[in-house]
Amino acid sequence: MLFSSAVFLFTFLPIVLAIYYIFLRGIRSAQNHFLLVASLFFYGWGEPRFLPVMVLSILMNYLFGRWAYRCRFRKEPVSLPVTVAVACNLALLFVFKYLVFTLESVNSLGLNILVPVIELPIGISFFTFQALSYVLDVAAGRTRAQRSILDLGLYIAFFPQLIAGPIVKYTDVADQLHHRKETWGDFSAGCSRFLIGLGKKVLIANQMAVVVKYVFATDPAALSTPMAWLGSLCYTFQIYYDFSGYSDMAIGLGKMFGFHFLENFDHPYAARTITEFWRRWHISLSTWFRDYAYIPLGGNRVRRKQRIRNLLVVWILTGLWHGANWTFLLWGLFYFLFLYLEKFQHLARGWPSLLQRAYTLLVVNFLWMLFRSDTLEYAWGFLRTMLGFNGTGTADPTCGLFLLENAWVLALALAFSFPLASWLQERLDTFRPKGIDLPLLWDLLYALGLAALGTVCVCYLVKGSYNPFIYFRF
Repeated sequence: MLFSSAVFLFTFLPIVLAIYYIFLRGIRSAQNHFLLVASLFFYGWGEPRFLPVMVLSILMNYLFGRWAYRCRFRKEPVSLPVTVAVACNLALLFVFKYLVFTLESVNSLGLNILVPVIELPIGISFFTFQALSYVLDVAAGRTRAQRSILDLGLYIAFFPQLIAGPIVKYTDVADQLHHRKETWGDFSAGCSRFLIGLGKKVLIANQMAVVVKYVFATDPAALSTPMAWLGSLCYTFQIYYDFSGYSDMAIGLGKMFGFHFLENFDHPYAARTITEFWRRWHISLSTWFRDYAYIPLGGNRVRRKQRIRNLLVVWILTGLWHGANWTFLLWGLFYFLFLYLEKFQHLARGWPSLLQRAYTLLVVNFLWMLFRSDTLEYAWGFLRTMLGFNGTGTADPTCGLFLLENAWVLALALAFSFPLASWLQERLDTFRPKGIDLPLLWDLLYALGLAALGTVCVCYLVKGSYNPFIYFRF
């Protein structure tokens, strides 16, 4: 079920909110159990065959958490429950996400192993990492084990962030499971945040997707250089507004039910270095790998060679987390290379700010092209076209047509890649005309703007086609 679908907006969400606030108001345990049922229904909508995978993840991590907590209580080593938990979670992820890729790679060496057909459960990387972080935090003594399997199930399966994040650590929401407070302020802020995310998805990401679909379905040798650049740029904007839009909607939905999730994006395209970009992009994933991979390996507390090794391991894992494809692995290795050059060779240090931003966006844009390509051969051909080495030329009426049709979307995408709203708010705060209640006027205009945004989004959804979120496949 998509957040940006009529069945979610006009049926599922209103019914869940009505039952939660009208029939179960003030009964916290009943609200939690109802949200768990609603979340499992949300996950199983259209593909109920994957529900057992979700239930298995909840059950085994509940048991692992209790086991690890019992070991700590008895002052016994927690290495065994941690090892078994990591092995079982990664085995579950491997079977569904990497087994086919592994067997196909082995067969490319001349073997003939039967390759099964295995469908990927939606969002398995997200809920597996989230569940595993709970066990690891319990084992490390950062939190107590959850006594109720239903409450742990709600933490793992809560529908706002279930399929595409943000990856929520148990320690950040443990107290909120039973002691959260729903307020009108949070509810209205959640609705506003949801509408902003919906606008990002429907008005920008979905429009960029039209160009991206055309370009990346075409042989790179048949693309002109401008068309390749336009397709790459549109994908750079599409993946940001698609994923950050989902995160906005997830954070907004969480607030509607009294949950407060941490931010997942902070205008990453405004970054001046690749290091800064990854502090701003998919923050929950970067934080997860920092806390549960980089720091346990020694982090920055070890010698230079070991730090480089730790960085390499993390970026190999980050690349593979995104998918079972050589393009994802190479994508992760390139980011390791640029982070190594910045951290240890001082690349871009001391450059003018404008040049730093240009360098960062150029690198990110090229690597998103690699990320989007289905094969390394396609990525290489696309890169040659972008650099003008395929001999396809620059004259392309189709590119001009796409550019004209999407000029307004590209302008919006570029403008809102930067903290424009914060800048406008600062300007308004310093502007104090006499006789005008500016805060009240601003609130009124903001409310009218959100209403207009929601109306336009619904109109686009009515006439639009099915377009799932990009990160659903991870």
